[in-house]
Amino acid sequence: MTQTIHNRAAAAGLRMTAPRRVIARVLDAADDHPDAEALHARAAAIDPRISLATVYRTVKLFEEQGILEKHAFGDGRARYEAADGGHHDHLIDMATGQVIEFVDPEIEALQEKIARRLGYRLIGHRLELFGERIED
Repeated sequence: MTQTIHNRAAAAGLRMTAPRRVIARVLDAADDHPDAEALHARAAAIDPRISLATVYRTVKLFEEQGILEKHAFGDGRARYEAADGGHHDHLIDMATGQVIEFVDPEIEALQEKIARRLGYRLIGHRLELFGERIED
């Protein structure tokens, strides 16, 4: 990601309060797809005054501004990642909940081909694969 979430939020005209700055910093540092509870735990470790309600309001605001993307990976929790414009798909490990990001040119080409065959120009998509690790 070339711009921080804080910078993108400020550029969108959002007032960056101290809690929002902490939450943005936590999101920028995340190398996973945290849910609101995980974000709250990480943010509260920096500033214990940050409430779970503040985290929910902030992620909703960031999502409405196109700064965050919300995902539902089938575990009943909304998870978040920066909406940085870089396309990737997700493979979710059903045993651990780990989310693996990947890009596959063959899949991308096949999706374009299918859309064209059905008479459409593809303008976007989300691919989420759910799996269990194969033990050798």
